[in-house]
Amino acid sequence: MTPMIDRSPHSETLVKEAAAPVIAVDAMGGDRGPEIVVAGVARALSAIPNLRVLLFGDEMRLTPHLPVELAERAAIRHCDSVITMDEAPVAALRRGRGSSMWRTLDAVSAGEADAAISAGNTGALMTMSLVRLKAAPAVERPAIAALWPSRNAAGYNVVLDVGANLRGEARDLVSAALLGAEYAKIVLDTPKPRVALLNVGVEEHKGRAELHAAAAHLTLLADAPDAPFVFTGFIEGDRIAERDADVIATDGFTGNVALKTAEGAASLIGGYLREALSEGWRARLGALLAAPALAGFKRRVDPRRVNGGVFLGLNGVVVKSHGGADAVGFASAIDLAARLAKRDIAGRVAAQVAKIAFDGESSAADSSSNLTAGSR
Repeated sequence: MTPMIDRSPHSETLVKEAAAPVIAVDAMGGDRGPEIVVAGVARALSAIPNLRVLLFGDEMRLTPHLPVELAERAAIRHCDSVITMDEAPVAALRRGRGSSMWRTLDAVSAGEADAAISAGNTGALMTMSLVRLKAAPAVERPAIAALWPSRNAAGYNVVLDVGANLRGEARDLVSAALLGAEYAKIVLDTPKPRVALLNVGVEEHKGRAELHAAAAHLTLLADAPDAPFVFTGFIEGDRIAERDADVIATDGFTGNVALKTAEGAASLIGGYLREALSEGWRARLGALLAAPALAGFKRRVDPRRVNGGVFLGLNGVVVKSHGGADAVGFASAIDLAARLAKRDIAGRVAAQVAKIAFDGESSAADSSSNLTAGSR
């Protein structure tokens, strides 16, 4: 990648060093406004010494919130147009080519940045990502992967899709499983991830026809010599956070509902706990004595630490931050994007999925008719 210089009249020159990741940020996306995004960028710049950031958005709103001491590592590129959270993906694509979201993705496509991040409209971001970066070879539909707190040794499982593809055809489920397995190898340091399909029960007769077709294909792939993953079958929703699997594949509708439900449940439990520990002097004394343990508990269940869903299957790294993320959460998403860019996740995932898909077609011919039928 060639050195990058920002020639905006109101921003410092930004030079991309060889080992310095450059992250393109859609500063206008999200529910809390650009001020929160810039605060998250500032936290990330303070925590990651060699990080460089390109901020796309309204210069007048962004500049006052960027600390002067960090300005030399963050260039602001003015954009007049913004994609709103309620715009339909097709409408956003039609009018949004000069928007902060589009130009953020364009920076990755042009080689100016190593990864893109936005807290904006998920559907618009996926549509624009497909147009600007294209899907990797052998990937028909990219998926959004999320890290889910679990009892596994790594502390997390990979769950996907959590919002990209609302329909779960058999091919989509198989693709999600393969994408998730490669992602788990990188982020969970798991050489041979255990993959499961989310279902309403673990019994073979339960679930949609598409799930059964996908399970048959994954079984054959996993039985092949030197298979890069282990297929464990079906898993129910109450076991997502347990030790049963490293990767849980599902459709985007189900995955998104599961994710939002888990976030709501965690928030409810946290609220109940705070109320219980503030009712009377005995409870407050107990809370004081248990403060170290409670701090550890809060850290483990804090969703801000794993904010950021990764669009897997694209020719580039794109991270979708939660729309309601605060500065801490957005900084976590930037950190994730930087780590994935350094490890070339886009290239590694695409290469492995292409290999598996080719090998799978030759070794799983018996299930190809079922897989095709289930994907229509």
